[in-house]
Amino acid sequence: MSKKVALVTGATGGIGLATATALAKDGYTVVINGIDDAQAATAIASLKEVGAECEYVNFDVTNEAAVASSVAAIGEKYGVIDVVVNNAGGLGGRSRFEEMTTDFYRNVMALNVDSAFFVTRAAIPFLKKSENASIVNFASNAAWNAGGPGAGIYGVSKAAIVTLTRAFAKDLAEYGIRSNAVSPGTIDTPFHDNIKKTNPQVFESWKNNILMKRFGQPEEVASVISFLCSEKASFLTGEIIQVNGGQDFL
Repeated sequence: MSKKVALVTGATGGIGLATATALAKDGYTVVINGIDDAQAATAIASLKEVGAECEYVNFDVTNEAAVASSVAAIGEKYGVIDVVVNNAGGLGGRSRFEEMTTDFYRNVMALNVDSAFFVTRAAIPFLKKSENASIVNFASNAAWNAGGPGAGIYGVSKAAIVTLTRAFAKDLAEYGIRSNAVSPGTIDTPFHDNIKKTNPQVFESWKNNILMKRFGQPEEVASVISFLCSEKASFLTGEIIQVNGGQDFL
């Protein structure tokens, strides 16, 4: 039996790397994607430290042609893709709607929505060959609360991911391909580095909005993704799992 293969986008650090590490420990050959070759070299080294069979593929997840050719090459190399984790995404900056340029709007939507669509579409022919195929997308608290100041379009893009996840589930169930999403709350990753450096008191105050009064760790999101990709979640599709320490309650 050939080894299972997982593709994790945006996985040179943060939750993506934690997810790649968890899946490697689950026995997957892990293909990580990113655009920072130096950071990727460090990520690959850390994966190999835990005995992972892994490789790094550089492509921009918002570039349709690059995604199509890169994912096809991965699928053809291994013959199958068992798991796709669409982790790549981001805030893309902040802008109020009145001043928002069309380019800004389109860039945020491309980073968070186009990327998941392009990668998944390209992977479907190879997911069909898997006996336990799973897609995991990334939503956010912002999908429900519309984001913080200037992050309205980020919220819109993550709300689109919620529906896209369910749409994938409906469209692909006949092939045995499951589609779910995680919705992380405030996780202590480089995503928040700017606010931690410029206004640490504000960053610390965010704990007041979390029922468990602490930030999450990347590994706590990765463990949920590990479960979603496993046989233990074989009857679970179209779900959005909140990983936020009760942040939605306050």
